[in-house]
Order: sequence, then structure tokens, then C-alpha cells
Amino acid sequence: MSIKKNKVEITVPAYNEEEELEKHITILAKFCDENLSMYDWHITVADNASTDNTPVIAATLAKKNQRISLLRLEQKGRGRAVKRSWSMSHADFCVYMDLDLSTDLVHLPKLINALKNGYDIAIGSRLAKGSKVEGRTMLREITSRTLNFFFIQLFFKTHFTDAQCGFKSVTKNVVENLIPKIQDNSWFFDGELLIVGEKSGYKIYEEPVHWVDNPGSTVRLMATIFGDIKAISRLLLTKPWEMH
Repeated sequence: MSIKKNKVEITVPAYNEEEELEKHITILAKFCDENLSMYDWHITVADNASTDNTPVIAATLAKKNQRISLLRLEQKGRGRAVKRSWSMSHADFCVYMDLDLSTDLVHLPKLINALKNGYDIAIGSRLAKGSKVEGRTMLREITSRTLNFFFIQLFFKTHFTDAQCGFKSVTKNVVENLIPKIQDNSWFFDGELLIVGEKSGYKIYEEPVHWVDNPGSTVRLMATIFGDIKAISRLLLTKPWEMH
């Protein structure tokens, strides 16, 4: 009698990533083959309104490998892409990671194991003790620490160290009950998920990660900061964790 495997959905948001898509999704699928054999895993490329060949390449990958699929959205937004993909999944555990694979994949099984061991949310952290960060500019380092320690921990009295690392996993319960409360569709999706999650009593596990900066990143720093401040102001006013 075969033991039923837990299902794992791995969402990779993509916007105009034709340069790296095939190579990095192939690396990810190979890693899962070799290291997640105890799970029934699946990868979704969540293409959010790319204008290049990203969806074509993703569709080709999906034809070659039944464990890969393409989800096409006509609107931009990393948060929107992740929420849509997770909400459509029936997996026991849902993961999302950045396509650039800046976070070493060796941490992926650890995130999933944390959920199996009773945590609701498991995240990679570049700021936790034991983490190793390479190639990050001083400006991005200062911005990240200011956002996490000043804006988030000071205003919300939370305990997690890194809201923005693109390497997170959640249980089915979180997808069904917490994700519908998360309004941000862009870069602060992560921060809102963790703030509302911790304030609502969900257990969060932090994995110190080995993270290498990708110089080709398309993240626009100033636009991201303004979006974050706007979302933080909304959360301070609305306090969604107090709603029943």
C-alpha cells in the first residue's frame, strides 16, 4: 500500500523574464526531482502581464514536463500572481520564490518541513542570525533593515526579521483563511502577509538563508519603498487582524 504524499505547490512569479526563465525553472525542477521525492510537487510559473516571450517559454516548459504549468495574468503584480496561484491550488503546502533563485534552494525542504512540524508560515530570512548575504549593495541593505526594523517591528511590534525575502511557504489553512485578507497585490504582499499573520496568531518559522544578489533584478527601489509605506499606513489604519 502506497503512502499518500503531501502536495506542494511552488509558485514562481514572472514578469518579462525571457532571459532567465528556462534555465532557472529547469534548475528548480531538477532540484525538486532530487530533493522533494517525498512530496507530490508542482511548479507554476505565474506570469503577470509580461510583454516579452515569458509566457511562450513557460508554456513550452509545461509541455515538456507535466509537473510544470503556466498561469497567465493580464495584470501586473507579484502579490497578485502569488495569491491567484495559491488560491487555485489544492496543495497541502504552498511555496513562492523569486525566479532569480537568489536564495539557495537547499533551504526549500527546510521551509516545507517547518510547516509539516506545525508552523503555519515559513520564510527565508537574510537578516536572521546565521544568514549569509553576498553581493548586496549598501543602499539595498540599509533600505531593507530600515523597513524591517523601523517601519515594521516598531509600528506593529512583530518579531520576524525579514519581510521581503522572496522565499516563503504557507499551509493550506493560511491560503484559505489568511490570504483572502491580504490586499496588497504588489511588492508589500510579503510584508502584509507576515504582519497580519503574526498579529492574527499564526506561527511563523524563519530560516536563515544563503542569498546571492542578482544584478539583473527588475525591482525599482523607490517605487517599491513608496508602495510599502502606503501599505503600512493602510494596515495601521485598518488593523485587519482585529476583524472577526
